Amino acid sequence: MSLRILYLCTGNSCRSQMAEGWTRHLKGNVIEPSSAGIEPRGLDSRAVAVMAEAGVDISKQTSKHVDEFKNTDFDFVVTVCDHAGEHCPIFPGRTRVVRVGFEDPPKLAASAKTEEDALEHYRRVRDEIRAFVETLPGCLPGRRQATS
Repeated sequence: MSLRILYLCTGNSCRSQMAEGWTRHLKGNVIEPSSAGIEPRGLDSRAVAVMAEAGVDISKQTSKHVDEFKNTDFDFVVTVCDHAGEHCPIFPGRTRVVRVGFEDPPKLAASAKTEEDALEHYRRVRDEIRAFVETLPGCLPGRRQATS
């Protein structure tokens, strides 16, 4: 049985989408990932581009509101930004909420002088999210680190 994780962010446009994509790509055999937002804003084209550079296609993922999952039984909800962590709804049953913060690429890129500079912010956060996903599921509370 797969572990079910919901990645939650404010807009479900970038960080949570990257986390869902990385999890599907790297841990799809042991984790069933989903993502949602408190205020969905649509998929960020730069997030799609930098994930594609890394060999992960998230272009078919969609931005969803967290309410779409209110009757879904998740093992963990992982909030990937402070706003979502502060406004995370209550999930039923045994769902555990874990806060993991990543900087906001669109906010970081807002002051970039060139498109390449903007993408560098996205790439850095993409790689930080990948490093986090690589530690799953062992880094989650109550989960033992897998040995290989």
